[in-house]
Amino acid sequence: MKQYTAIVLAAGAGKRMNCEVRKQYLLLHGKPVLSYALEAFEKSEVNDIVLVVGSGEAAYCQEEIVGKYGFQKVRAIVEGGKERYHSVYEGLKQAAGADYVLIHDGARPLVTPDMIRRCMQEVERWDACVVGMPVKDTIKMVDAEGFAECTPERSRLWQIQTPQTFAYPLIWEAYQKIMSEADLAVTDDAMVLEHTMGCRVKVMEGSYHNIKITTPEDLLVAEAYLRWSE
Repeated sequence: MKQYTAIVLAAGAGKRMNCEVRKQYLLLHGKPVLSYALEAFEKSEVNDIVLVVGSGEAAYCQEEIVGKYGFQKVRAIVEGGKERYHSVYEGLKQAAGADYVLIHDGARPLVTPDMIRRCMQEVERWDACVVGMPVKDTIKMVDAEGFAECTPERSRLWQIQTPQTFAYPLIWEAYQKIMSEADLAVTDDAMVLEHTMGCRVKVMEGSYHNIKITTPEDLLVAEAYLRWSE
């Protein structure tokens, strides 16, 4: 039987929230934002969860998140690094032995067990897959002076979400390579594969509800989605 490990990232500073409390610990519908993602993976078919947190936050997460809400699948809580890809690397080290890993932003609370299940199915076929949705708006490339340069064809543009799911040996090799590089602007895990391995990454449908909590407005939207789904 294949071993699936979820790596849930909760080490981000969340500077755009303009709040002293990190965004993953803010209350959403009465519970911490992070707890929703952990609950989805807890209810899914993944075998275990590695939680990556900020410096000095492991004990807090163990007591106030994992212990308080009874998450049995969280088998490791580790501290992340300076950038997102440093945090993923720390999570990957803890996931050694897994056949596949699902890397998810803890600030995306509305991921569902069904979405996770579909990721698990697709990765066995493609080795690398990410969820996303077609963009709704027209997108323009803008130059350094703020003028529109071109308008990409909207039908080919997708906004990428998480989970991003990979065969473990593939993503581990990619991250080992990228950790030797400096000043790299990496914003998601698919980019790491594309940059280091030249791999094709399958894009599958996620959900427009699967938003990332980045600004205060996002909390209001997520709250509305939760109330709508009740």
